[in-house]
Amino acid sequence: MAAIMLTTMNIPLHTSVWVNSRRKSWCCYASLSQPDRKEIRLGLPSKGRMSADTLELLKNCQLSVKQVNPRQYVAEIPQLSNLEVWFQRPKDITRKLLSGDLDLGIVGLDTFSEHGQGSEDLIIVHEALEYGDCRLSLVIPQYGIFENVNSVDELAKMPQWTEEKPLRVATGFTYLGPKFMKENELKHVTFSTADGALEAAPAMGIADAILDLVSSGTTLRENNLKEIKGGVVLESQAVFIASRKSMIQRKGVLETTHEMLERLEAHLRAIGQFTVTANMRGSSAEEVAERILSQPSLMGLQGPTVSPVFCKHDGKVTPDYYAIVICVPQKALYKSIQQLRAIGGSGVLISPLTYIFDEETPRWRQLLSKLGL
Repeated sequence: MAAIMLTTMNIPLHTSVWVNSRRKSWCCYASLSQPDRKEIRLGLPSKGRMSADTLELLKNCQLSVKQVNPRQYVAEIPQLSNLEVWFQRPKDITRKLLSGDLDLGIVGLDTFSEHGQGSEDLIIVHEALEYGDCRLSLVIPQYGIFENVNSVDELAKMPQWTEEKPLRVATGFTYLGPKFMKENELKHVTFSTADGALEAAPAMGIADAILDLVSSGTTLRENNLKEIKGGVVLESQAVFIASRKSMIQRKGVLETTHEMLERLEAHLRAIGQFTVTANMRGSSAEEVAERILSQPSLMGLQGPTVSPVFCKHDGKVTPDYYAIVICVPQKALYKSIQQLRAIGGSGVLISPLTYIFDEETPRWRQLLSKLGL
């Protein structure tokens, strides 16, 4: 059988290459980082759970991504003019934000931190999109010399690790890993790079420990591995990121960032919130409001809305009832209904909230401050 050698072609980093395997042809797109580029570019994860959850979030924010062909890497969001969506690997999204090939992106904080490497040109616009939760953690075996080791401090003090025989760590995080070890004074450490199925490395004898993403921890336990105290490098979830240079220099990027941020904030704030509407008898709106505000669970966002409900008796229109509207979190919903009934509420209606828009999102003001605007 003939040997196959794979080599990398000498293609500049700022050039993207597309291969059509059926036509055996090459198409090279012009440099995305050219200053005369007019389109705003948003990078989204191309595969897996992160991709599906990102598309679902955008859809819930009325920013559905439209693809003519699911195999294409370029799409659009009709509600955002002059915006191109580029489906990329998460690590490439971060890299292309740095190179200027993308302007905005959504990735996991772990990917952003590993491949952004503290660059001042990358800015986190929204740090908590509430999906993709995991943690980057240092993991060791439960057995052998590690059986009674339960913290990073204990691991660092083990006499086994010397300059000649360092602690061997398998990881795909070659920036965050060494940085974490240095910060925790683990001096004799060597890293081997690997992607996927790292849990097998200690059992195979090719590593003493691993530094990897952990969600539930079930896979670790099934492979006789354990996390240790002080071993969490970072807690991660999906984040909305942007290029500082693009937001300052490229026309329309800051405005698009603002709209996306407001939509994201409004939807995320509304998750788990319900509108509660009820009727209450009372002598005045103020008297009804006083009764409502006496109950801690009925405060709402800023307070209750109280409006007269007009009824006609003997040919005369009078406000015998008042309609009250409050916003209640799901975990306090039933308790709020009980309190509402206790002070005379009836005809209670409940509906989930989709968006809660503030007068101005605090994250927008924070972003402008970061940009010096």
